[in-house]
Amino acid sequence: MFERHIDLFMSIRAQGAGNLWPEITFDDGHISNFEYALPILQSRGLSAQFFITVGWTGQKRGYMGWNELRMLVDAGQSIGAHGWTHTLLTHCKEKELQTELVDARKALEDKLAVPIRTMSLPGGRYNRRVLTACAEAGYTQIYTSVPRSEAVASGSFMGRLNIRGDMELGWIANLFKSKSRVLASLGRQYKVKEAAKALLGDRLYETTWALLNRRESDTDGDGRIE
Repeated sequence: MFERHIDLFMSIRAQGAGNLWPEITFDDGHISNFEYALPILQSRGLSAQFFITVGWTGQKRGYMGWNELRMLVDAGQSIGAHGWTHTLLTHCKEKELQTELVDARKALEDKLAVPIRTMSLPGGRYNRRVLTACAEAGYTQIYTSVPRSEAVASGSFMGRLNIRGDMELGWIANLFKSKSRVLASLGRQYKVKEAAKALLGDRLYETTWALLNRRESDTDGDGRIE
């Protein structure tokens, strides 16, 4: 399914459909990014952005080590930061922000010998304080979970859409049609979710989301990839 998604993205790029250009990103640093995604990307001459949770690297089962990350760099892939512990940055105090933003960037740069200027916000959570801290830590592009298209030339605050394994190719293709309302609809759904988070609080929202998502997976058996 990932191959089919990638081939669709290549087709959309070739057609210039709706003047939108799909980019590919991965969060967390799971070993499957290296074992499965990298060969598919290489076979098509594509590069992606891999956002790494530094404290999990070489420490947490199922996640890449430094050797795998170096091989990603050698293969022409891009590396960004995704915090040190994947803690929601809106919950962090000043010292914790230092660890999640500054220490994570420096560790990646020291181990991989490449500049790290991009940051993917864990859980997509941010506020003005977090964005200020990201800028002070040296990040020039911040990737969010906001489902919207971006003008890359001026994009310092990048929207993204989570693509799952159960998503139909036709539905994804509709995102890139010039008169499609799919992306606008997703934007409205995102605002509803953000309102729910504000009402319930992050922890209660995450618990509720996990229960509902598990129930959907149990009933329809679609094997979602989040």
